[in-house]
Amino acid sequence: MLRVNEIFPTIQGEATWTGTPATFIRLQGCPVGCSWCDTKHTWPSGHERKRITIPELLQKVDPAPTWAEMTPEQVVVAVQPMAPRHFVITGGEPCAQDLSILTAQLITLGMVQIETSGTHEINVAPGAWVTVSPKVGMAGGLEVLPSAIARADEIKMPVANVNDIDSLQALLVDREPGSPVWLQPVSQGDEATQLCIQACMENQWRLSIQTHKYAGVR
Repeated sequence: MLRVNEIFPTIQGEATWTGTPATFIRLQGCPVGCSWCDTKHTWPSGHERKRITIPELLQKVDPAPTWAEMTPEQVVVAVQPMAPRHFVITGGEPCAQDLSILTAQLITLGMVQIETSGTHEINVAPGAWVTVSPKVGMAGGLEVLPSAIARADEIKMPVANVNDIDSLQALLVDREPGSPVWLQPVSQGDEATQLCIQACMENQWRLSIQTHKYAGVR
């Protein structure tokens, strides 16, 4: 069973798949504790008083800590009416739950992307695209796993200051070159953005701007 916070169609606004119509599957629960997180309503792992029915979940239009328990099969049924066949499993921290069955079933319908902090083992079906957004030194005290960095199809590093660039460099020491590395300014701040631009120029990395926020979509 999976704890699901919301399911909705939108536009992917970050990194490699920017601009792609996508169906987001947002899972409930996150122990990482990023101070600047914009989905803090997903942090509670599953208080029963916040539990709702699946029909109520599918009608949600505003962020809330409410969640529904769903089987992978029920999630697949729920996404069927939604046109985008690029499925983004996010959170919260999605890899705090076992995604192997869900991803295997969704891959039969289209492209599957996971967005994870890299602090949990990544249990997904072969062929799923894994975006690791490393969360280093967060309040939850969790470390980014070398296995997560190795599995990543892309690295998307949130950057608030130069320490984040240093942390990224340390994570990449043993990583094989080839797949893209993105820098994403935290909260779209001017100082963070300029720092990202400079580091991208120096290291041949790429700049990820949260374009969905400019477009006014979730």
